[in-house]
Amino acid sequence: MTTLTVRLPDDKHSRLKALAYHKKISLNKLIEELSTQALAEFDSEIRFKALAASGNIQSGLNILDQLDKHFES
Repeated sequence: MTTLTVRLPDDKHSRLKALAYHKKISLNKLIEELSTQALAEFDSEIRFKALAASGNIQSGLNILDQLDKHFES
């Protein structure tokens, strides 16, 4: 396991401590959870972009047109 030192403004540190207290977890666990969430969002974005790059633009536009027609009625 790695140790990471992060410099934060005092007010942000206080707010994070309050959030951790509210969630009944340690500040360390809160930072771990927040970093896990950020990484999951990043992984989803990368996966979406890779799928989009390998897709067919016209097929995608046709699907969007079908959705528009479906929700117009």
